[in-house]
Formats: sequence, structure tokens, C-alpha cells
Amino acid sequence: QVDLRESGGGSVQPGGSLTLSCQVSGYSLGSLCMTWFRQVPGQEREGVAAVDFGDGRKFYADSVKGRFISSRNNAERTAYLQMRSLNPADTAMYYCAARQFCPATSWHLIEYYDSWGQGTQVNVSS
Repeated sequence: QVDLRESGGGSVQPGGSLTLSCQVSGYSLGSLCMTWFRQVPGQEREGVAAVDFGDGRKFYADSVKGRFISSRNNAERTAYLQMRSLNPADTAMYYCAARQFCPATSWHLIEYYDSWGQGTQVNVSS
């Protein structure tokens, strides 16, 4: 079981930026795929970005492409989600989740993930 510890959420005004972190322990990074999901109450959890710890491939949902950057630091065993040009539609609970390998066509599907962070709230409002 992978242990994931998130940090970095908070409140920001529209147009602002936040960076989320997710530290990994208890598992070899290898080809670990770290994906960021977000969820608004009453809605399904949405995969927004992913990064492969092994080869660095990155994936993004259309809703965040060009605004969010997913990255990883293998030495720190940490994945990051840099969020820029935030707008109220980005308000959600954000979760990091891990699985082996980032498949190009299904990285965003929740059913393939069995290790989850505790979640961190992001609020975007004026």
C-alpha cells in the first residue's frame, strides 16, 4: 500500500496560483503514476493531471490544460500540481492517487487507483 500525504491547498482569488504537493512513501517509485483528481460535492471525482515518476510523461484534462502543470521530484519522492489562472470552477477537494504505470487513454479513470491521499481543499473566490 502506498502512503500519500498531501499539502498545499487553500483559498485564492480568481487569477491566482496554488501549488499542491503529494509525498509518496512505502513504495518504489519505479513507474508509479501519480494522478490528481478533484471533486465537488454531488459530482463525480475528475482526473485533472498525472505524471509518471519513471519517465516523466504528463497528462492533462482539457479543463486544466495550459493552466496546470504536473511534475515530480524523485529525490524528494514528491509530486506537484502547479495551478495557475485559477477560477471559481476550480474550487474542489483535490486528491492525489497512485497506481502502477500511466496508461495514455485511461490515466484519468478512478477505478484503476487504489491508493489515495487525504485530500486538500482549494477555494477560488473573490
